Amino acid sequence: FEIVRSVFGPGAEMARPITRATEEAGYVVSGTLDLWIVKRMFHLLPGDSFRFSREPYRWRNPGDEPCIAIWVIAPPVY
Repeated sequence: FEIVRSVFGPGAEMARPITRATEEAGYVVSGTLDLWIVKRMFHLLPGDSFRFSREPYRWRNPGDEPCIAIWVIAPPVY
């Protein structure tokens, strides 16, 4: 697996869903993150976590400050 510290700028987004042959989990350290898994949207705040496996997803930072998240991906993709 790999662990990535991700920084999403204000207004940044992955506009189109992608699906990877991975299992992914994460933890929001600061800021806010909207995460769509399949067609369900989750509004994540500091301290929230997530997990999904081989499902289409996309994200957006709706806030006016960077969002920092720790993202764990298995198997590694980068």
